[in-house]
Amino acid sequence: MNTMKMLDRLTPWVLACSLAGCASAPPSAELDQQAVAAIKASFRDQGIAKVDRLNQDLGQQACSSASPPPPEVAKRIEEQALASIRWPAGGRYIGDWREGEKLAQNGRGMTWTDASAAAKDNGGSCYNCHQIERKEISFGTIGPSLWNYGKLRGVKDAADPASLPIVQYTWGKLWNSKSYAACSNMPRFGHMGLLDEDQLRNLMALLLDPKSPVNQ
Repeated sequence: MNTMKMLDRLTPWVLACSLAGCASAPPSAELDQQAVAAIKASFRDQGIAKVDRLNQDLGQQACSSASPPPPEVAKRIEEQALASIRWPAGGRYIGDWREGEKLAQNGRGMTWTDASAAAKDNGGSCYNCHQIERKEISFGTIGPSLWNYGKLRGVKDAADPASLPIVQYTWGKLWNSKSYAACSNMPRFGHMGLLDEDQLRNLMALLLDPKSPVNQ
């Protein structure tokens, strides 16, 4: 029997077996539960890193799928994130850009070997994803370049009411990045307690202060 005839005879049998296999497969929801259980069983609490880090909120669940969330879900994620933003006390948005640069360069924090998960012990890890200063030769490209961030947006004085929309947008993006992009990869610094208000003010200064090297 030649090869083509063998394939012709085997095809119906293979198709029938495939259909039978599909019919007996567990439903998708059950497979998802099994996968989650397997993942959780592979981790343990160690130091400050606890297994509850695996618990996902709506945004994490929707954006972990193989396909992007539908528009109505993405909108709900962004609305919830925007509502979660805590605006700075006294409307004081800007700190010290020198301290902000130290945070941008600091990639420490939130690992199981760290003694504390307190925001004061964490860095911003900004250069992992962005170019910030022109002179920096080592930076990530997951996020856009932030060089001249304030200058390109016309911020000559962050205290000027005309700059308030950009200032508030920047604070919101740092606090909870999902406010403006449901599946943003950027850490939710304020929302997750990774950085405190003073640290965020210093990063704001790095991005917006005209004297910052970012805007030179």
